[in-house]
Amino acid sequence: MAILLIRHGETVGNKSRTVQVPTTELSPDGEQQALRLADRIKDVGVSHILCSDYKRTQQTAGPMVEMLGHQCELSSLLRERNFGDLRGRQYDDIGEDFFAPDYVPRNGESWEQFDSRVAMAWKLIIQRAKETSGDLAVITHGLFCLRLVSNHTQIEKPLSVPTHWSNTSVTEIESEFPYKVNIVNCCEHLDQRVNVGVSGGRV
Repeated sequence: MAILLIRHGETVGNKSRTVQVPTTELSPDGEQQALRLADRIKDVGVSHILCSDYKRTQQTAGPMVEMLGHQCELSSLLRERNFGDLRGRQYDDIGEDFFAPDYVPRNGESWEQFDSRVAMAWKLIIQRAKETSGDLAVITHGLFCLRLVSNHTQIEKPLSVPTHWSNTSVTEIESEFPYKVNIVNCCEHLDQRVNVGVSGGRV
């Protein structure tokens, strides 16, 4: 059994390089990506879907829910890092590196606070994986994928942790310790491959 870590589909905010708000929706291209993702996943053996409670992740999960006939469990632990007062602003207008290790956005989360929440989410993910008879699909956000894979999994060459996580990319993680990554940031359902695992992957 595997954990399938999935980033949401493209949004207008992604294209315009805007720090997104919880209610940001998928773009038309993002909706098509979600359909292709669902078609890729439908025969793999997913038996449970765990999803961030933000709009864009729920919309990404929608076609998968319809195809598989499963309910989608929402969790606030799977949310993107909270950038507080920066949300809704374009990157170029902010004028500072808000991804810097020591940057703490006003009314938002520091990296330390975000990593603590990701760790709590990982415990939930592992618990659900143990309770699930098939694969567990986890639909979340780019920075969440980055910190989860960096801090809680084993990733070996020729794979590496990407600096950018593609929309609707699939990362396959073994559900038993040491939680080895077999496929990372793969978008073959969009007719492109990004850092795809060479062995062990099934999706």
